[in-house]
Amino acid sequence: MRTVVFDLDGTLADTGADLIAAANACFEGLGHGAVLDPVADKATAFRGGRAMLALGFGRVNGGPSGAEAEAAIEENYPVLLDSYAANLNHHTRLYPGVTEALETLLAGGYRTAICTNKPEALAQELIARLGISGLFGALVGADTLPVRKPDPRPYREAVARAGGTVGASVLIGDTVTDRECARAAGVACALVTFGPEGRAVARLRPDALLDGYDRLPGLVARLIG
Repeated sequence: MRTVVFDLDGTLADTGADLIAAANACFEGLGHGAVLDPVADKATAFRGGRAMLALGFGRVNGGPSGAEAEAAIEENYPVLLDSYAANLNHHTRLYPGVTEALETLLAGGYRTAICTNKPEALAQELIARLGISGLFGALVGADTLPVRKPDPRPYREAVARAGGTVGASVLIGDTVTDRECARAAGVACALVTFGPEGRAVARLRPDALLDGYDRLPGLVARLIG
């Protein structure tokens, strides 16, 4: 079965402001104030919690470095997740046309799934709050398997759980992690151009660029039939 697999953060929904707020809660708790900017640092937010913490600690005057920085990141990562879980969708919104595009794909006989590096429980809760959980046949998160993207195994698992076939699937994402995951899985990849990097994602040489969800059904038909 033909299957369309989506990343979540920065692909289906703009989660940047809530992610940055969760990271800043860590720094505020340590007495550093709001170290990260919700607009300028959005691209880092879409790379995950540890990436945000690393960026923030790098900006703290006299902050940790080397092994000490790694330890600080691991120590504060659960704090970030707790803060994010408590404020999951204050600012998060679906990108325009997501729901309609998913409904069109399902009506056309495609299977749909999510493969994200967000912890599975948080991802499930978020898509439920956004009202789209019923539009996906599977969701694989960062902690569903022992590995996560760009390792191809979570992607293959998402396709399998949705009842699809990897060889007739495509990944819709927004970062180099998605591009590398698709390459490792041997499948086509389309990257969205409405994230923080805009059309600069073209440098990653995806199989296609997605400028808006109104164009998704046609793009998918070209890539996997």
